Amino acid sequence: MHMIWNHTTDLVPCDQTRLLIPDFCITCFNGRGSLQSQHVTVYKTTMTSTAPTLKMDQALLIFHNQLPHEVEVLYTSDFCYKCVYQHLVRVKASYNNASAIISTKFTLSIQVEFNKRNVTLCRWSQKYEDGGHYSVWILRSDNASNATCIHAVLQKANNTYLPILVATLSLAIIALIFVIAPCIYRKCRTSKTIFSRRLNYSLENAQTQPTQSEDSATNAKRKRLRSLDAFRGFALTAMVFVNYGGGGYWFFQHAPWNGLTVADLVMPWFVFIIGTSVVLAFGSAQKRGLGRLQLLQKITWRTAVLLTLGFCFLNYSPRDGPLSWSWLRIPGVLQRLGFTYFVLALLQILWGHKANQPMTAQWWAPIQDVVLYWPQWLTIILLETLWLCLTFLLPVPNCPTGYLGAGGIGDDGLYPNCTGGAAGYIDRLIFGDNMYRYPTCKEMYHTTQPFDPEGILGTINSIVMGFLGMQAGKIILFYKGKNIHILCRFLTWAIILGISAAVLSKCTREEGFIPVNKNLWSLSYVACTGCLSFLLLAAVYLITDVMGWWGGRPFLYPGMNSILVYVGHSLLGFYFPFSWEMRFQQSHWEWLFQSLWGTALWVIISYLLYRKKIFLKI
Repeated sequence: MHMIWNHTTDLVPCDQTRLLIPDFCITCFNGRGSLQSQHVTVYKTTMTSTAPTLKMDQALLIFHNQLPHEVEVLYTSDFCYKCVYQHLVRVKASYNNASAIISTKFTLSIQVEFNKRNVTLCRWSQKYEDGGHYSVWILRSDNASNATCIHAVLQKANNTYLPILVATLSLAIIALIFVIAPCIYRKCRTSKTIFSRRLNYSLENAQTQPTQSEDSATNAKRKRLRSLDAFRGFALTAMVFVNYGGGGYWFFQHAPWNGLTVADLVMPWFVFIIGTSVVLAFGSAQKRGLGRLQLLQKITWRTAVLLTLGFCFLNYSPRDGPLSWSWLRIPGVLQRLGFTYFVLALLQILWGHKANQPMTAQWWAPIQDVVLYWPQWLTIILLETLWLCLTFLLPVPNCPTGYLGAGGIGDDGLYPNCTGGAAGYIDRLIFGDNMYRYPTCKEMYHTTQPFDPEGILGTINSIVMGFLGMQAGKIILFYKGKNIHILCRFLTWAIILGISAAVLSKCTREEGFIPVNKNLWSLSYVACTGCLSFLLLAAVYLITDVMGWWGGRPFLYPGMNSILVYVGHSLLGFYFPFSWEMRFQQSHWEWLFQSLWGTALWVIISYLLYRKKIFLKI
C-alpha cells in the first residue's frame, strides 16, 4: 500500500526498533528509505470497545498514542483544493487510543500534531479502502519534535469494484445475446424471404405498387436518423442511472467542484442533442410550409410546458410540504432545458433558413455550414462574451474578482462565503434563498452559501452547448448522403473543442485558466463535453445509420419518449418498485442493483409505450 511520508529526520531502521504494537505484519521504512515488511514480536494490547459497523465507502482508523503528551489528528481530502485541515480525532497521552471513521472515496492527507505546541509530528497521504480497519501507531523518535507513524492493517478491505465488474460483465453478456439472436433470426428470415420472393415472382408477374401515401410514409421513416434517438436515449438512460445513485460509486456522482465524472457528462449530451434535433425538426417543418409565426407559437408553448413541469411538479420542499414558497427552488433542470430550447429554436426560426442546398462556387464553401449562419454565430459570441465579462469582471462583495472556487474551507479558507464567485452572487441576488441548498461542494468544502448548478450564468453556456449540437445538425443537412464528409466534420469539431478545453484547463483539474466545472458550466467544461459529444455522435452515427450494425436498441425507446421518462423517473423514483429501503448498506451490491433495476424498468416502460405507439410530446 503506497504511502507518502513527510519527516524532517530519517526514521529509525525497523530492525532496530522495539515497538509496542500487536503481533501482526506491519510495513515501515528501513534505514535506506525503502519499504520492508516484517513480523515483530511485541506486547499485545486489548481494545476496550467493539469496532463500529461501517457503511459503504467508509474505513476505520485506530490511532495508538505511545507519546507522553496528547496529540491531535487532522485531515483533508486531496480532491479538496488548498483546503484547511479539519479535526479528525484527539488521542490522549501514554498508551491511549482513539478511533475514527473516514471516507474512502478520495485520497486523504492526514497529519498528527502536538496539540499544545502546534507542531506537526508526522504527515502522510493515502487512499484507504472500503471496509478496511487500519491501525496507526504514533511512536517516539530520536528527535523530540518528531514522531514515527506506522501503519498496520487489522482487517482487509472489501473489493469495492467487484459489484460493478459483475454488473458490467452481466450487461455485456445480455447485450451480446440481444445482438446475436436478432442477427441469427434475420439471417434465417432473409433466406426464407428470398426463396418466397422468387416463388411469388415466378407465379405473379404483376406486383401491386404502393400508394403515394405509403411511399411517402416509408421515405419519412427511412429519413429518420436512428443515431439521434439512440444518442438521446443513451444520455437519458445514463441520467436516470446517476439520478438513482449510480450504485453509490463516486465516479457516477457529480464532482465536488472542479473535475469531470461520468455523471457530469449526461446533461451536456442531452443539451447537445436538443440542438441537433432543433435544426433537423425545424428544417423539416419549414419544408412543410410552416411559417415563422406558427413555429414561434409552437416553441413558446413547449417552453411554457417545460418551465411549468420543472417549476411545479419537480420541485420539492422537505420542510414545509409541496410548493411552499419558503423552500421553493426557482432554477432547475427542466427550466434550463426549456429556456435553452427556446433560445436555440428562436435562432433557428430567425436565421435557420439561409441555405437548404450546399453552395460550392464561393471560396468559403468548405465552411459554408458556419458562414451562412453568421447571425447565429454572432449571437453566440456575444452571449459568451457576456459570460466571460460577468464571470471575470463583475465585482463581488468580499470576494476576489474573477473567483471560480468553491469557497468554504478551500483556498486556505480565505473566501468562505464566495461559493461560485460571480455566478453564485448573481443567483443569490436574484433568487435569494429559493435555490439549491445542497450543492455538490457542501460536504467536502463545508460551504454555507446556497449555490444552484442550474443558475443564470450557467444557462448562457448551456445555450452555447446546444448551439454546438445545432452545428452537428447543420453538418448532417449540408452533407446529406456524404457520410465520409459528415464523419470528418464531426471529428474536426471534436479536435478543435478538445484542444480548446486542454488549453483553457491546462490539462489539470485546478490550475487552468478556466477549470472544467459542471457547477459553473464553465467554458472549458462546454468545450470538453462538446468534444465528447461530437465523438459519441460520430460513433453512433457510424454504427447505426452508416454501417447498420446496430439498430439503436434499447436506447432507441427512451430516446423517443424522453420527456415522459425524465418526468416519470423524477416523480416516481423514490417509490416502489423503482426503489426501496436498502438493508445491506455495507457494500455497493444492493445500491447498484437498485440503480440498475430502476433504470431498466424505465427502459422497459418506454419499450412498451413504443410498441403501443404512445409518445408524450409537447
